Amino acid sequence: MIKPEIPSNEAERLHALKTLKILDTSHEERFDRVTRIAKRMFNVSISLVTLIDEDRQWFKSRQGLDAPELPRETSFCGHTINQDELLIIPDTAQDKRFFDNPFVAGDPKVRFYAGFPLKLRQGVIIGTLCLADNKPRHLNDEEKQLLRDLGTLVEQEIQSIQLATIDELTRISNRRGFLNLAEHTLNVCRRNKVSMSFILFDLNKFKQINDVYGHHEGDFVLNKFAQIMLSSFCDCEVIGRLGGDEFVVMLSDLDETKAEFVLQRFADAIAHTNNTLNKPYKIDYSVGVTHFKYDTGKSVEDMIQDADVAMYQQKKQQSL
Repeated sequence: MIKPEIPSNEAERLHALKTLKILDTSHEERFDRVTRIAKRMFNVSISLVTLIDEDRQWFKSRQGLDAPELPRETSFCGHTINQDELLIIPDTAQDKRFFDNPFVAGDPKVRFYAGFPLKLRQGVIIGTLCLADNKPRHLNDEEKQLLRDLGTLVEQEIQSIQLATIDELTRISNRRGFLNLAEHTLNVCRRNKVSMSFILFDLNKFKQINDVYGHHEGDFVLNKFAQIMLSSFCDCEVIGRLGGDEFVVMLSDLDETKAEFVLQRFADAIAHTNNTLNKPYKIDYSVGVTHFKYDTGKSVEDMIQDADVAMYQQKKQQSL
């Protein structure tokens, strides 16, 4: 068995999946309808909408399979998310990647697989619409197009979730999406008695960049800042753009020393970017950091406000 490779943009992919807040949710008719149609039209034993998490494939909708999730390292769909087109395996027993896979050698004895990669946007694939059967078979061109059409329906349903919670420019959580995810994370922290930190960023002289170099350049700065956040805070729970030039990060289970280390890593990444880009301006920011115990009675909005106060105090000190 050949284990699926990890996509080169895995951190971005997992962040996009997490911001949807769709993992471990109940079945929904809009997805179940598609898997029922696929199972019937292709006359297969299994039809699934899968989402590929860090170490598992979780089934948002499943027909013909009882398990709610399976290990990623033995999954067929883990291979599918590494390509932009259909992955079709007419006979798994004749394919070196899968002939000794536990789901081929044992139950449910998968001999045929076809998967459509579900894209949130170009290059970001979060899962599949897939078919499986216990006997080998081929798909003709018409059947392949049908699977693509059904997969596109699933993509559209997932993207409708994304549109309400994702910032259109930077592709990270917008204010609404951040608050939803942060509230969920706050509840988890309280249950597990884990502390949390909020880090608020405000871009300095951003209006000047827009006025002097144009809004296109301002958009470039916002996008670049968001990308560096994603790479620097890849282990954090929630990242978001609150609006304008204001960004926020919620971290859990980090003491003040570790939080300072993460902030320094971010500062180093910004400095490296400024040196590499060689722009006539520098990407610069102010930051406010606040730490909270798990038993705080404050809301997410309260904690953001406290971080805003801390940032304002830092700005005052810098101006002295």
